[in-house]
Amino acid sequence: MRRAAFTCAPILVLALVAGCAGTGTGAGTTAGGELKTASDQTALEKRANIRLQLAVGYYQEGKLEIALDEIKQAIAADPDYADAYGVRALIYTAMGQLPLADENYQRALRLAPGNPELSNNYGSFLCQSQGRPSESLRYFDAAIKNPSYQTPTSALVNAGVCSIKHRNFDAAERYLLDALRLAPDLQAVNAGLARVYYERRDLTRAGFFINRLIETAKLETLSADALWLAMRVQRKLGDRTNEASLAAQLRRRFPGSPEYAAFERGAFDE
Repeated sequence: MRRAAFTCAPILVLALVAGCAGTGTGAGTTAGGELKTASDQTALEKRANIRLQLAVGYYQEGKLEIALDEIKQAIAADPDYADAYGVRALIYTAMGQLPLADENYQRALRLAPGNPELSNNYGSFLCQSQGRPSESLRYFDAAIKNPSYQTPTSALVNAGVCSIKHRNFDAAERYLLDALRLAPDLQAVNAGLARVYYERRDLTRAGFFINRLIETAKLETLSADALWLAMRVQRKLGDRTNEASLAAQLRRRFPGSPEYAAFERGAFDE
């Protein structure tokens, strides 16, 4: 079982909307070169922004066709609204329409090439949906290096997860250690570093980050993958008490999961 245990896409869409709520165009500047604020918006731009926020709400509720219709109306009102294309890409990804998602990400980034949220989301898309990890890291790095990016931890974690998925553990360690300095208690960071060191058979460090994960996150919030990883680490460290506690969580919350099936057949070394 070598699957990454976490993804940030639902959080990223919120960051995307927060970043564009006061503008409504791809450029984000007035004709005089000043940064746009709400008072600079035209009526069409305001309408596009409202439609975008409605689309995000429907997207989060899983009402994808309604979300798509709202985004179409946002783009009709403001055809150069980069963030609308970015959100439409998220909707198309959820619908399984990957070529359309890719096309919309590229359109968004042509309109707003310096937008770190768009770069981060496109990096996740390339890694998770397209299997193109080398390309994805370029977009994550662009987001991370952007001094205006307010949530670089998201891109660092996504880059770490992508690197783990494609077994580039050196890169994963670099990204996740940087994320650790910014967000030491973030579940994804500690789970990711535990996986890196487990795969390297560095059980001391793997155990350290599993213990941090257990101390800083409620067991009830851990994914099946994280629980199964924690069980394997504790087993190799000889801590059968913690292993049994984790197994009880896995059995109670994820009885139909591949991780529980692996536990049932004793596949601790797969």
